[in-house]
Amino acid sequence: MSLVERIEILQGTLDLIVLRALATMGPQHAYGLAARLEQVAEHPLMLNQGTLYPALVRLEQNGWIKGSWQKTENNRDAKYYAITRAGTRALEKQTDRWHRLAGLVNKLLVDEQ
Repeated sequence: MSLVERIEILQGTLDLIVLRALATMGPQHAYGLAARLEQVAEHPLMLNQGTLYPALVRLEQNGWIKGSWQKTENNRDAKYYAITRAGTRALEKQTDRWHRLAGLVNKLLVDEQ
């Protein structure tokens, strides 16, 4: 591991991140999604196939994203994922939930000092 400590992402948080990324970036295949998330993160993410693919399957089973097979820019077949209307509603709810949770944790940490 490098000098910079990698950040592990909690399951529910990863779902929120994936939904947000698909909402802002449009349809993405798993490799492109992982690469983009690692690119925009301020800290290295622990995002690998064993982490990302189960999240994509879970989100698709929930009806929050929909996958379709398309050709990549390298002419390879890849499953592209796009957020659904139900996913957009879930994103709004999960974002609100995240803000409340983060506010509580922040308040508790600030009050400790």
